[in-house]
Amino acid sequence: MKSLRECVAEAREKKVAIGHFNISNTEGLWGVFRAAQTLNVPIIVGVSEGERDFIGVKQVAALVKSLREEFDYPIYLNADHTYSFDRVKAAIDSGFDSVIFDGANLSFEENVKIAKQCVEYVKNSGRDVLVEGELGFIGTSSKVLDEIPEGVLLDESSLTDPAKAKEFVELTGVDMLAPAVGNFHGMLRGGVDPKLNIERVKEISGSTNIPLVLHGGSGNSEDDFKQAIANGVSIVHINTEIRVAYKQGVMKGLAENPDEVAPYKFLKPAVKAVQDVVEEKLKLFNNL
Repeated sequence: MKSLRECVAEAREKKVAIGHFNISNTEGLWGVFRAAQTLNVPIIVGVSEGERDFIGVKQVAALVKSLREEFDYPIYLNADHTYSFDRVKAAIDSGFDSVIFDGANLSFEENVKIAKQCVEYVKNSGRDVLVEGELGFIGTSSKVLDEIPEGVLLDESSLTDPAKAKEFVELTGVDMLAPAVGNFHGMLRGGVDPKLNIERVKEISGSTNIPLVLHGGSGNSEDDFKQAIANGVSIVHINTEIRVAYKQGVMKGLAENPDEVAPYKFLKPAVKAVQDVVEEKLKLFNNL
């Protein structure tokens, strides 16, 4: 079984991207996993701090590990947007394959300090865990929005600076970087977000020479994804679109079976809805 590190390196070499999809329950996990199985591509399951609190840190680690071992399948677990060293440590100790320290709202110096602390902890843990840093604010909530999140600016001067990104990577030793390149968390109600700054993606990739991670992928266009991946993005995060699909699936299941009380029956459309969205994205990210 390849490690996540090996899968990311392979994706980078092939100029494709590994899909990263968030879950907070077993229905979401099965939807994501079945989509990956159908296409036979590696997959990353993500859980934010809130999602971890809901499903359980050790519990989700055990679930993903069980799928990897039972099916001999490259499915990996990431501690998405983690805002403190203690919570990064808890994820590493629980068996996660990668962690993100999100210090985008901190000063550059404090962001560097804690990200470096996370990297050092992994080195001393004896485990091969990828550490991702974040530089540039893109909002914090994965939901349907009426406007671009407060505090997120899309002008060139507000995006991640390639020179600062290089400095950040050199000072921290992170394995991957999540930059601000015109992306933001959540998706606009109209369904299409503003275009990404692909030139900035290319510049940051060139200056850092490590895999880039595109957060806030819900709502971006197919062309944006293809260009971003061709210019250095090796992992793409999708969450809001899955949440919308899941909710619609639940509503459909309840509407079609108003008297049904067995969750495993009325939740089936939700699992299928998640699977359909994930399959569509994985085909795009992997040039299938």
